[in-house]
Amino acid sequence: MTLRTLFRARHVLISIAALALAACAPAPIYQVAPGTVAALPAQVAVSPENYSKGNVIWGGSVIAVRNFPDHSEIEILAYPLDSSQRPLMNAQAAGRFIALFPGYVEPFNFPGGSLITISGQLNGNRSGAVDQAQYVYPLASVSQSHVWTPAEMRQGHPDIHFGVGVGVGIR
Repeated sequence: MTLRTLFRARHVLISIAALALAACAPAPIYQVAPGTVAALPAQVAVSPENYSKGNVIWGGSVIAVRNFPDHSEIEILAYPLDSSQRPLMNAQAAGRFIALFPGYVEPFNFPGGSLITISGQLNGNRSGAVDQAQYVYPLASVSQSHVWTPAEMRQGHPDIHFGVGVGVGIR
């Protein structure tokens, strides 16, 4: 075998490995429409007038569910999203927002701490408080939402561990 043949074989193997890894990652769940706001909730909270009525795809961890006579609100601690639109929980939190749902939502389906991604339209903001601190919450009228299961959060992430010694894993 010549050196050139080895380089070609290596190049082919690297290409196959890259395609295999890309195939493992799930596709985004929502289409990013033209004009979708790329700003995170914390950025929108600082200057909401710059983002009025824009479309958003945001996600994070459910903090609270509140039901009212004609709508429901879910307060969410936002995180940046990965390429599949899953919240990146090891990233720094990106502010809070309130997801507005028409009608009643069952709090049991949105337990505190569950991970969610929503698609919707900005619908103003509301002043409130986080503990004793004043806070401006961007409001997003939800057109679609998805609560992530633990299996979906693991999907596309290789379950490979390197180390020396003995280990026990229970799932």
